[in-house]
Amino acid sequence: MAGSELAAAQTDLQTLRTSVPAVPESNSAPTRGVNSGERARQAALSAAGHAERAHFLTTGPAWFVAASLPGVGGPFETVRGTTEALDRLAGTALPDAVRITGRLTAATGGGHFNLSALRRSAPGLERVGNEAAQVRAEVASLPRQTWLPPVDRVRSRLLDGLNRIAPAVENAAVGARLLPAMLGEDGPRHYLLVFQNPAEARGTGGMPGAYSVMTADKGVLALREFGRDTDMAAARPKINLGTEFHAMYAHNDAVNTWPNTNMSPHFPYAARIWSAAWLDKSEERVDGVLSLNPSVLARLLAAAGPARTADGTLVTAQNVVDLTERATYALYPESVKRKEFLLDVARAAAERLLTAVKDPYRRPAVFLGLYDVLRSGQMTAWSAHPAEQRELVAHPVGGSLPDGPEPYAGLVVNNAAGTKLDYYLDRALEWSSGRCTAAGREVTVKAVITNHAPASGLPTYVTERLDMPVFETHRGDNRVLLSYYATAGAQVVGATLDGERTAMSAGIERRHPVYTFDVEVPLGKSRTVTLYLLEPPSNHVPTVPRQQLTRPLRVTVLASRDCPAK
Repeated sequence: MAGSELAAAQTDLQTLRTSVPAVPESNSAPTRGVNSGERARQAALSAAGHAERAHFLTTGPAWFVAASLPGVGGPFETVRGTTEALDRLAGTALPDAVRITGRLTAATGGGHFNLSALRRSAPGLERVGNEAAQVRAEVASLPRQTWLPPVDRVRSRLLDGLNRIAPAVENAAVGARLLPAMLGEDGPRHYLLVFQNPAEARGTGGMPGAYSVMTADKGVLALREFGRDTDMAAARPKINLGTEFHAMYAHNDAVNTWPNTNMSPHFPYAARIWSAAWLDKSEERVDGVLSLNPSVLARLLAAAGPARTADGTLVTAQNVVDLTERATYALYPESVKRKEFLLDVARAAAERLLTAVKDPYRRPAVFLGLYDVLRSGQMTAWSAHPAEQRELVAHPVGGSLPDGPEPYAGLVVNNAAGTKLDYYLDRALEWSSGRCTAAGREVTVKAVITNHAPASGLPTYVTERLDMPVFETHRGDNRVLLSYYATAGAQVVGATLDGERTAMSAGIERRHPVYTFDVEVPLGKSRTVTLYLLEPPSNHVPTVPRQQLTRPLRVTVLASRDCPAK
């Protein structure tokens, strides 16, 4: 009987998930049908009723005794715990979340955000987030492996869902606290938007290209100016990022040379340089910096619908990555015309997004897409206001390189050839732990990079080597600086390139030892860098960041044994 009630609750929750209509990729608005807010409210009430009955059916003396039986009580304890967790979620947290969402939806209209309503929602979202976090902790403490596998799978599925819900609500609460001020509740805000091009890799993703200045005033967004990367060439940012940054990047003139300003994977460094560069160029101080790439545009255009450039080119979720990172070099061999086209693409896509935000039928899907790219760190943000920046840097949207002692395995690629071949670059990272010794945990790291560029058909601009190598190269060969960011306190024991001992440069960035290899990657070939490390003792697997390049990083983590900290 409890299973039947839970199945009914699951159906209601699925209805709730789909209560925001999907948006087709066209200029037509979604179908107007049953009020989605009312449908969500009814689904939440129905789910709460079913969850409450399931909880009631799994409580009482018989269930208590069964759950307490040594050796056999595990499944009964898990069933009791899961029904109680669902009852708490569906009975309190879920209705509160639906009510808050409904009020916020009603408070937005015509592209104007009711910022006071958003701010008022923050305490409620924090309560929902705290409830979800508590329930997640309780479900995690239930028996993980019992003699009844179907019950174990139920616990696992519920915990997976809670692992998504709790951070999502926490992020929503952070947004409710931050966005009113950032969107100009207390006066106009000005932001520099920088578009990165991963065809030429940089630490935060791709080389900085086109830019725009966005104004936010009382929740109304406007794009007032667009420019090309060459417009920033003469800027001389007046900024000092410290001796550590200078030691790592001064030889690349990462402050004054616009294409090299984001070689570090720590986005706040790049944002501060870009903000100072804009101040030097325009004498205008911005309130923050936002950065996005073609993959972000693809996700947002999937919700907003296609854009069209001044020359009639259709820019869609399906073609924007290929168009901006590959096809444009063949369409426009001449650099000035190509940069104008890329600027037009950025302008058309941005204006399409702002138009979609004003459409009440597209707005939910656009917000969901925006949440996805901010949550994942694909789109990054920095604020010149310290209190806001402290919140941003604690979440993926801040693009921060963490400076704590937790295990870490970061692979970062910077293009060193001046080519646009990183569109074709594959990356794989394997991290494995070995013996636990008196000196620390033995760790082996393998980084494999592969150049999949086509043997013919690429424009000269894409393949041209600006590094002027002194050795013989072939059309399509590439060269990268491959950097590995290790756990704080790690020491390198040895390193090889394709099995042979190799030279590397070592540095420190935000407590992480950084080992950098200058690697030539011939057309159609793979190169393998292997590092042998001693890390501080830990039972935990490392955090593995994903540098936002066109092809995703493939990651394998092999933790062989425990190595508890002393």
